[in-house]
Amino acid sequence: MIQVKLKDDVRTYEAGVTVYEVAQSIGAGLAKAACAGRVDGEAVDLRTKLDHDCTVEILTFDSTEGKHAYWHTTAHIMAQAVQHLFPDAKFAIGPAIENGFYYDFDLPRTLTPEDMDAIEKEMKAIIKADIPLERIEMPADEALKLMEEKHQDYKVELIQEHSGKGEKISFYEQGDYIDLCAGPHLMRTGQVKAVKLTNCTGAYWRADANNKMLQRVYGISFPKTSQLEDYLHMLEEAKKRDHRKLGRELELFTIMEEGPGFPFFLPKGMILKNLLLDYWREVHKKAGYQEISTPVILSRKLWERSGHWDHYKENMYTTVIDGEDYAIKPMNCPGGMLVYKTKMRSYKDLPLRMGEIGLVHRHELSGALHGLMRVRCFNQDDAHIFMTPEQMKDEIKGVVKLIDSVYKTFGFPYHIELSTMPEDHMGDEATWENATNVLREAITELGYDYDVNEGDGAFYGPKLDFHLQDCLGRTWQCGTIQLDFQLPERFELEYIGADGQKHRPVMIHRVVFGSVERFIGILTEHFAGAFPLWLSPVQVQVLPIAERHHAYAEQLRDMLESAGLRVEVDERSEKIGYKIREAQLQKTPYMLVIGDKEMADQNVSVRHRKAGDLGAMSVNDFIDRLHEEVAQKARD
Repeated sequence: MIQVKLKDDVRTYEAGVTVYEVAQSIGAGLAKAACAGRVDGEAVDLRTKLDHDCTVEILTFDSTEGKHAYWHTTAHIMAQAVQHLFPDAKFAIGPAIENGFYYDFDLPRTLTPEDMDAIEKEMKAIIKADIPLERIEMPADEALKLMEEKHQDYKVELIQEHSGKGEKISFYEQGDYIDLCAGPHLMRTGQVKAVKLTNCTGAYWRADANNKMLQRVYGISFPKTSQLEDYLHMLEEAKKRDHRKLGRELELFTIMEEGPGFPFFLPKGMILKNLLLDYWREVHKKAGYQEISTPVILSRKLWERSGHWDHYKENMYTTVIDGEDYAIKPMNCPGGMLVYKTKMRSYKDLPLRMGEIGLVHRHELSGALHGLMRVRCFNQDDAHIFMTPEQMKDEIKGVVKLIDSVYKTFGFPYHIELSTMPEDHMGDEATWENATNVLREAITELGYDYDVNEGDGAFYGPKLDFHLQDCLGRTWQCGTIQLDFQLPERFELEYIGADGQKHRPVMIHRVVFGSVERFIGILTEHFAGAFPLWLSPVQVQVLPIAERHHAYAEQLRDMLESAGLRVEVDERSEKIGYKIREAQLQKTPYMLVIGDKEMADQNVSVRHRKAGDLGAMSVNDFIDRLHEEVAQKARD
């Protein structure tokens, strides 16, 4: 007999019981919803047998690993459908991804929209057949022979990488289809209830342009049809909100072929960007930060000392100056170290909070570039806090509160992840454990829930990542707090303690926006380009009905600009209805319609982009209204 620790219980089972049978013993509803299991922290198949005392969690579609098993199984269903329709198909890889799954195929011809429909139809037939999936393990030589017989060249290549390691190779079989795979997977194809293929693109095998171009088919699946419908609606809404589209229409930014991954900000975009930076500076000044600026290009010796040359070089742009190697900075931290070292510090100077909006460059593959969301240069709103060990927890709490206040200003809910020590790390495990515990204690004492992301810390320390959620329910990792004992050691940072002796400070790396450019992209999609008044590049459009109203319109513009508002006058010879529609399309918060009555009464007729006609009001009342809205950083 074995003891199985569950979420709220400990139960006794006979050795050899499967995770699925444990789920059945808890309840039929849970067993039906189960996608996979977690045994002693590791995601496994429901068909996994338990032979020792362990901790077991049943994973449904609501969990990350449950979704992974669900979508990975659907990728296999798609591959089986492709095999039925294209018997000569060769299969590469077909993983679950953040939203759904894909599979890379080597096919005799390019897929058409009609082929996509046929594949989806065949997938539904396979789902209806409710075929069981079985896990099979065999030695590498047998696995190699099996895939060679099936002429699956890509699978052969993958197996050959494992041959000679003494490992058994796992496959999953469903009916007439068998695939090289580690799992975990669902028990049967019939557990997939709603499926949709969403896109087909080209993809090089192993992302290497020297290899063959394959066809990558993307899809999504859900346990309920209503969930699929909601997701497809979200995709349509996301298309309307695409920041690349809105960036062009609202004249915010552009990406040019002369600089792929290097965004150009246009005048209105610069207004938005500077308003965000002004807000950042205001918040950080109140929180006791001092602003610094460090060079964009620094010596290789600095990057070797920081560890970036060994751990991050493939993402860095390098150059040679006076016969010496230099690198364009991918991060601001090493420059911050040098600023700290410009003079001897005392414990009375600590905590020392230094902020920098620094331009950084990171090499990204061209296929990964995406508008402002993934670029090759961006402004990072970095800050580095140097402190005594006793100050760590309070400083972490202070940063968490600051990030919380900023995200609330924009209306973003968020969740926190604690990322722990990666395999490729600097420093000893005891130091890492201490740093991780300090982060954990700080957020626990503040009353925050968090998830643990094992092994995803930075190479120099554990971190807290803040994943904000936009109005479509999508999450974006923006803020981060990284606790670092390593770089102060590498750079030999010191302070004079109360005992008159030299001590090593502890350091926090942290960002709030993350990438200012990416944050602008997120804001653009979140607000669908209809930015809150305080952020809108143009806050008021003055719309004179006829030419005789132009003089009063220009007088109004001068008054509003004197009051600190951003104003445009539309003096085109167009009908007023057309001007209003154009202002609406430009997402302008307020429109002032100016005709004979307004000119005679020396007032304004006010329209709001969302609330519509607000009626007539005096110019001073209108200005007071907008000043209050800006001061409160109100959202529509």
